[in-house]
Amino acid sequence: MENKSGRVFFAGAGIIATIALIASGVRSISPVTSAASPRQSAAPVKKASEQFKNIQVLKDLPADQLYPAMHFMATSLGVECVDCHVGVPGSVDGEKDDKQMKLDARAMIKMTMEINKANFNGYNNNRTVTCYTCHRGSRQPVGVPVVAEKDSAGISPVSTSANIPTADQILDKYLQAVGGSGGLQKITTRVQKGKIVSGENQTPFEVYAKAPNKLLLIKHSADADLRTIFDGSSGWLTSANGTVRDMSAEEASAERIDADFSLALDAKKIFGQVRVSASEKIGDREMYTLVGRVPGLAPVRLYFDRQTGMLTRVVRYTDNGLGLMPVQTDYADYRDTNGIKIPFRWTVATPGGRSTTQIEQVEQNVPIDDSKFAKPSPTSPAKR
Repeated sequence: MENKSGRVFFAGAGIIATIALIASGVRSISPVTSAASPRQSAAPVKKASEQFKNIQVLKDLPADQLYPAMHFMATSLGVECVDCHVGVPGSVDGEKDDKQMKLDARAMIKMTMEINKANFNGYNNNRTVTCYTCHRGSRQPVGVPVVAEKDSAGISPVSTSANIPTADQILDKYLQAVGGSGGLQKITTRVQKGKIVSGENQTPFEVYAKAPNKLLLIKHSADADLRTIFDGSSGWLTSANGTVRDMSAEEASAERIDADFSLALDAKKIFGQVRVSASEKIGDREMYTLVGRVPGLAPVRLYFDRQTGMLTRVVRYTDNGLGLMPVQTDYADYRDTNGIKIPFRWTVATPGGRSTTQIEQVEQNVPIDDSKFAKPSPTSPAKR
């Protein structure tokens, strides 16, 4: 079972959550402006069995979902690639069936497929039962309820009120809180620099963003600069060895929205349907919760502070072929910059861990040439 690096980027309030997730190799599926799934309008994608050797169970899975699917399995069981694979994922040795755990994994995948097909009649794309349903992050299935360690989690329901505003009113308050349409429309470019903190590791990064949806993210790793580039319609990712990979149809559709320069202005266009959900608390702050939907894609939950109107949390999901992987981004440290407010800190949490991104420098309305968002040379190694 191979693993693949990915990203998540929610420019929303002109911010990026992608930066923090680059280190953890997780990305989310964003809503798209079209009601059709991105695969329906994109060129045909190879099946896993057409691109990889020794695929015996997930033969019909789109090839570009194989790595995310195995990341989902690894996270669900709390294991690593080497627990199933003899060699490095993607290598000749990695294709071998020498480890019993790999054979067991195949049997378990077949079992969940049969359970879903026989009992749920296609509900939830035949993924109602997944690896996580039983394993819950453990190698052995979890059959005994866990004793609660505290009274409540960080987020909890609060009493509802007949005076809860409509979705439009909540989004309008958010727009005004960050500076209003007039203030946001005056900003057309943004350069952000800072660091990603994950445990004891600190990684510098910089982002170049240009309205309406162009993006260049540069993460300065120890070995090389890793780039995520989106020109408004297509995107690319560079690796440490200098190779360039085109974004898949799903990745490009996600990036098209993630690179949107201002969620506060464009939220009503991005989500074809938005409804108010139950009010909740994050810590001691009461939140209004909205659920944004686009047909065929996982819903996105957005949490807005009742008092300030600011976007506080976004919960989205990675569709990886076997199930949905949650990605939670918490925004904080909003500061006034050129008449609009943007968060200078956000924390991204997934089942695999969390990291915090801290902005140290922001410049707005600085010239950014479109050439920055062009596809890089596939033969040039990443340079510092």
